Amino acid sequence: MTDPIEEERIKRAFQKKDWPEIKVSDSWATFKIMAEFVEGFEKMSKIGPCVSIFGSARTKQDHPYYLMAEEIARKLVNAGFGVITGGGPGIMEAGNKGAFEAGGKSVGLGIELPFEQFFNRYIDRDKHINFDYFFVRKVMFVKYAQGFIAMPGGFGTLDELFESLTLIQTHKVAHFPVVLVGTEFWGGLIDWIKQVMCEREKNVSPDDLFLFKLVDTADDAVNYILDYYADMSIRPNF
Repeated sequence: MTDPIEEERIKRAFQKKDWPEIKVSDSWATFKIMAEFVEGFEKMSKIGPCVSIFGSARTKQDHPYYLMAEEIARKLVNAGFGVITGGGPGIMEAGNKGAFEAGGKSVGLGIELPFEQFFNRYIDRDKHINFDYFFVRKVMFVKYAQGFIAMPGGFGTLDELFESLTLIQTHKVAHFPVVLVGTEFWGGLIDWIKQVMCEREKNVSPDDLFLFKLVDTADDAVNYILDYYADMSIRPNF
C-alpha cells in the first residue's frame, strides 16, 4: 500500500494549477537552484585535481569494499590527488577517511534525504557542501574531478556512474578515466552491457566498452588513473 505522505505527493502532482501559482513556485525553485550552483562553484573552483569516488552509503566499516575504498583514497592522496565523495556514511566515509588521514583534500557533497544520509567526520570543513537537488550535486561530482572510481553501490551509485559515462560518451566532458572496482559486483552488469546493449541491440558501440576499466585491487585502480595521465602534461598540483 502507498505511504499516505507519498500518496498526497502524487495527488498534488496531478492537481491543476493556475499560472500565478506555477510562476511563484518555479521562481523560488530557480533562485534556490542558482544559489546551490553558486555555492558549489565558489567552494570547488580551487580544490585542484581530484578523483570522485562513488559507492554505497550502506557499506559497513569492516566490509572489504570499505577498507579498499579507504586504501584507494589514501593512495590517490599520496599520488597528489584530492578525493570527492557524497559526504555520507559507507563507501563515502571510507573515501573521505582515507584522504583525510593521509593529509589530502577531502571533499563531501552531501544531499538532503529522509534516511541514510549524514555527513561523515572526515571532510575538510571548508569543503563540506549540502545540496537539495541531485542534479546540482552531480554537476559538482563531474565538473571538478579528473577521474571517477565506482565502488559497489545501489541506484545512486549507478546514477552517478552512468551520468559520468554519458557525458564522456557524448563528449560533453573530456575523456577522464573511469574505474569500476570489483569484478564480482560489476561483472554481471558489464556482461549485460556487452552482450545485450552492444552486441544484440546495438544501443552502444564497441568503442563505448573502453570508456571504463574493471579492476579488483586498490593498486590497479590508482595505477590505471596514474598511467592514464603518465604521457600528458597534466599533473596533480598539490
